[in-house]
Amino acid sequence: MNSGTNDTAVASGVHNNVGPEVKPSTPHVLDEKLYSIDDEALGFMQAQTGIKDPDELKKHILAVQAEAYAIYPYPCIRRFSFLSLKLGRLPAYQELIALGKSRKDAILLDIGCCFGNDLRKAVSDGYPVENCIASDLHPEFWTLGHKLFKSTQESFPVPFIPGDVFDPKHIETVPPFYSPPDTPRPELSTLTSLNPLRGHVSAIHASAFFHLFDEERQLKVAHTLAGLLSPEPGSMIIGAHGGLPTKGLRQEMGVVLNLGRVFPMFCHGPESWTELWDGQVFKKGTVKVEAALRVTERKDYAAMSGIDPGTKFYLLVWSVTRL
Repeated sequence: MNSGTNDTAVASGVHNNVGPEVKPSTPHVLDEKLYSIDDEALGFMQAQTGIKDPDELKKHILAVQAEAYAIYPYPCIRRFSFLSLKLGRLPAYQELIALGKSRKDAILLDIGCCFGNDLRKAVSDGYPVENCIASDLHPEFWTLGHKLFKSTQESFPVPFIPGDVFDPKHIETVPPFYSPPDTPRPELSTLTSLNPLRGHVSAIHASAFFHLFDEERQLKVAHTLAGLLSPEPGSMIIGAHGGLPTKGLRQEMGVVLNLGRVFPMFCHGPESWTELWDGQVFKKGTVKVEAALRVTERKDYAAMSGIDPGTKFYLLVWSVTRL
């Protein structure tokens, strides 16, 4: 799933070896009091669903939320992060939309897409729908996206490719391209994996995604996504996820791997995140990395035991652009 504000997300690949066990945990029950939607998001949801009455819309959203939470109890679903228009509020969003409008056949991949809410926002703002593709570990969430937005595969014809980001049959890690790939641009509707996209993707959105993994696996995912990115200048990977001023573990922000365990979240800081992309993943000086921290409010954590009052929670908001 994605997030401008999530602490965990539906990912293409959650593995059980991301860190030491902290404590047993069970998912928190849904809490309607966490429902929050601002005017911009309300207008977007009304336009997408056709449900104009705010109370009826809330009832509809709560029903789909409950179905999704029963599939897997990600905190981002519990706290309605799918209503936050996260991609549309990233600093590089307008550059992404401009790229989609100006570059012929510019493919946009949303990795860990959940309901497809971010792709729908991009399409509503002018990104060509025929150039969009989505992927997630849980195909059930994509199906629920059609229910949430009252769409069909015909009315929102974005191909969805289920798969695990660590499965080479889904995405094999290859070095970044520094010249155009030898393979032709694939027809998106024919894909059964993301491998034919290597070197062809103009923009990748990956929010609330990297922080699901430990430091080693975050680097692995970065290498994997870099191999999909087009070498053409302006091609970009953008997102937001849990961060810290200096890289390390957030003990109080675990990643729920199953119904009984929580592991600490590894978070990069702006400096280490920049160094990861510019020098480790891509050759030094071949990308521009912008990374900044935002303090984010966590109402869902306010009453939880083990979290001190005044604890700050950070989002690492970032973009990587090929030069």
